[in-house]
Amino acid sequence: MRTMNITIKVESDLVRDAKVLAAKRGTSLSRLVAEQLRTMVQQDQVYAAAKTHALHNLQHGFDLEWKKPANREALHDRESLR
Repeated sequence: MRTMNITIKVESDLVRDAKVLAAKRGTSLSRLVAEQLRTMVQQDQVYAAAKTHALHNLQHGFDLEWKKPANREALHDRESLR
Protein backbone atom coordinates (compact mmCIF):
# COMPACT_ATOMS: atom_id res chain seq x y z
CA MET A 1 0.00 0.00 0.00
CA ARG A 2 1.30 3.41 -0.92
CA THR A 3 1.72 5.94 1.89
CA MET A 4 1.38 9.70 1.77
CA ASN A 5 2.66 12.44 4.02
CA ILE A 6 0.16 14.85 5.57
CA THR A 7 0.62 18.03 7.52
CA ILE A 8 -1.56 18.85 10.52
CA LYS A 9 -1.50 21.63 13.06
CA VAL A 10 -1.62 20.46 16.66
CA GLU A 11 -0.98 22.25 19.93
CA SER A 12 2.58 21.73 21.18
CA ASP A 13 1.44 20.31 24.53
CA LEU A 14 -0.62 17.70 22.74
CA VAL A 15 2.30 16.76 20.49
CA ARG A 16 4.56 16.30 23.50
CA ASP A 17 2.04 14.11 25.30
CA ALA A 18 1.30 12.14 22.13
CA LYS A 19 5.02 11.46 21.61
CA VAL A 20 5.24 10.14 25.16
CA LEU A 21 2.20 7.93 24.54
CA ALA A 22 3.67 6.63 21.30
CA ALA A 23 6.97 5.85 23.06
CA LYS A 24 5.10 3.96 25.81
CA ARG A 25 3.42 1.87 23.12
CA GLY A 26 6.69 1.30 21.30
CA THR A 27 5.62 3.04 18.11
CA SER A 28 6.07 6.35 16.34
CA LEU A 29 3.76 9.33 16.52
CA SER A 30 3.11 8.94 12.82
CA ARG A 31 2.05 5.31 13.22
CA LEU A 32 -0.07 6.17 16.28
CA VAL A 33 -1.98 8.82 14.31
CA ALA A 34 -2.31 6.54 11.27
CA GLU A 35 -3.75 3.73 13.41
CA GLN A 36 -6.28 6.08 15.00
CA LEU A 37 -7.34 7.36 11.58
CA ARG A 38 -7.67 3.79 10.30
CA THR A 39 -9.80 2.86 13.32
CA MET A 40 -12.06 5.88 12.84
CA VAL A 41 -12.53 5.17 9.13
CA GLN A 42 -13.31 1.47 9.80
CA GLN A 43 -15.85 2.38 12.50
CA ASP A 44 -17.51 4.83 10.11
CA GLN A 45 -17.70 2.15 7.41
CA VAL A 46 -19.23 -0.36 9.83
CA TYR A 47 -21.77 2.25 10.95
CA ALA A 48 -22.66 3.11 7.34
CA ALA A 49 -23.18 -0.58 6.50
CA ALA A 50 -25.36 -1.09 9.59
CA LYS A 51 -27.39 2.01 8.73
CA THR A 52 -27.92 0.80 5.17
CA HIS A 53 -29.00 -2.62 6.45
CA ALA A 54 -31.41 -1.08 8.99
CA LEU A 55 -32.95 1.23 6.40
CA HIS A 56 -33.39 -1.71 4.03
CA ASN A 57 -35.18 -3.64 6.78
CA LEU A 58 -37.43 -0.68 7.52
CA GLN A 59 -38.38 -0.32 3.86
CA HIS A 60 -39.21 -4.00 3.47
CA GLY A 61 -40.64 -4.59 6.93
CA PHE A 62 -40.50 -7.62 9.15
CA ASP A 63 -42.64 -10.75 9.05
CA LEU A 64 -43.93 -11.06 12.60
CA GLU A 65 -46.03 -14.09 11.62
CA TRP A 66 -49.19 -12.47 12.99
CA LYS A 67 -52.40 -14.06 11.88
CA LYS A 68 -55.69 -12.19 11.90
CA PRO A 69 -58.11 -13.70 14.47
CA ALA A 70 -61.02 -15.60 12.98
CA ASN A 71 -63.62 -13.55 14.84
CA ARG A 72 -64.18 -10.95 17.55
CA GLU A 73 -64.43 -13.54 20.32
CA ALA A 74 -61.05 -15.02 19.43
CA LEU A 75 -59.54 -11.53 19.40
CA HIS A 76 -60.82 -10.75 22.92
CA ASP A 77 -60.26 -14.22 24.38
CA ARG A 78 -58.34 -13.62 27.61
CA GLU A 79 -58.42 -17.23 28.81
CA SER A 80 -55.82 -18.22 26.24
CA LEU A 81 -53.45 -15.58 27.64
CA ARG A 82 -53.46 -17.09 31.14
